[in-house]
Amino acid sequence: MIVRPRNESPPHPPTRQQRQSGGARLAQVDALRGFALLGILMVNITYIASAYHGTGLEDPGLGGPVSEAVRWLVAVLFEAKFFLLFSFLFGYSFTLQIDSAERRGARFTPRFLRRLTGLFVIGVVHAVVLFPGDILTLYAVLGLILLALRRIRPRTAVRIAVALLAVTAVAYALLALAAGHAGGDGTISPSTAAAAAQATEALRGGPASVIGAHLEELPDVAFLLVFFQAPSALAAFLLGLAAGRRRALADTDRHQRLLRRLQWVGFTVGLPGAIVYADASLNHPESAYQLFAMGLDVITAPLLAAAYAATVLRLTHGRRGQIVVTALAPAGRMSLTNYLGQSLVCALLFTGFGAALVGRVPPIGVAAIALTLFAVQTAASRWWLRHHAYGPLEWLLRAWTTLSIPPWHPQPGKRSTQP
Repeated sequence: MIVRPRNESPPHPPTRQQRQSGGARLAQVDALRGFALLGILMVNITYIASAYHGTGLEDPGLGGPVSEAVRWLVAVLFEAKFFLLFSFLFGYSFTLQIDSAERRGARFTPRFLRRLTGLFVIGVVHAVVLFPGDILTLYAVLGLILLALRRIRPRTAVRIAVALLAVTAVAYALLALAAGHAGGDGTISPSTAAAAAQATEALRGGPASVIGAHLEELPDVAFLLVFFQAPSALAAFLLGLAAGRRRALADTDRHQRLLRRLQWVGFTVGLPGAIVYADASLNHPESAYQLFAMGLDVITAPLLAAAYAATVLRLTHGRRGQIVVTALAPAGRMSLTNYLGQSLVCALLFTGFGAALVGRVPPIGVAAIALTLFAVQTAASRWWLRHHAYGPLEWLLRAWTTLSIPPWHPQPGKRSTQP
């Protein structure tokens, strides 16, 4: 899958020609990160816009064929896929940060630990104030494991990742069998509808009411993060680590055949798995079938995410590749600022922090808001990076990570390797 060098050691320092083309390569990674950011927004906004999302119940007054079709499309094409792509890029960028620190003679471990601490603090504030489904806290915790495993061989990292996904899928299959024997038929408890209605009213209240609703939701979210997203995210971290050690994204022109193969396998296997997952989540919640579908998704979602990534990378090398890079890379360079900015805008639109539109916008309107918001973010990111070296939150996090004052304005010929 990844071109194998003669030994398992890290790659040699880049040549002058490689350094000159490094900015273009990083731009492709940033474009991929920007694309992942769009997918994450398409999922997160559905949870912010409706307290019923994820319960298997339709939000009262927001049903109908169009709403149902949009819910299906989001569940099939976006849910449980894009956080994997983002996690892969976290692992890949981790190797770039190591190499950057070693070239400068800096101590990597203390800096990375400060970076994880910063991400964790930002994530906690994000989860409590804006959106309980925060991923930064999970990344901060899993980053400790990634740091401990940073010296493992790429092949070993891939094997551990595959084993993690396989064990998680088998665990879900066993839970599905147990639920089937226990007679789990997927009937939704009346308390679920009552809790969703209560959460909707709380989210329409004042700031204290909104934060209270988030705090009440956090235990359920933490359970989901630990038992569903964490194993898959760690596996994606390790796959990114292996790819980064091999510099798999450094010259994708050489891997066009591999990218085509990833598209073929990923879409052929991943889309049917995504359809099963969507059907179980939307039509058979809290059932043995849903547990089975979640286990299937653990295996098939990474393939679909890989197909998405391969498609974007091929587009960046096509006739209009520069257009794709120009459109997506600036948002990817400011991924932390844009990720939190998305939650802030959505909170102002859908909760009592602002317009309190939760439960009042149909899914087609929610999707339109997401696409519009991302388009604005791409334009704003492009403008910002013409005048600044980093996004606002990227600058703050880098200052904490390095315990120094980073440059505020761009410096010719310099480009950060930090995501």
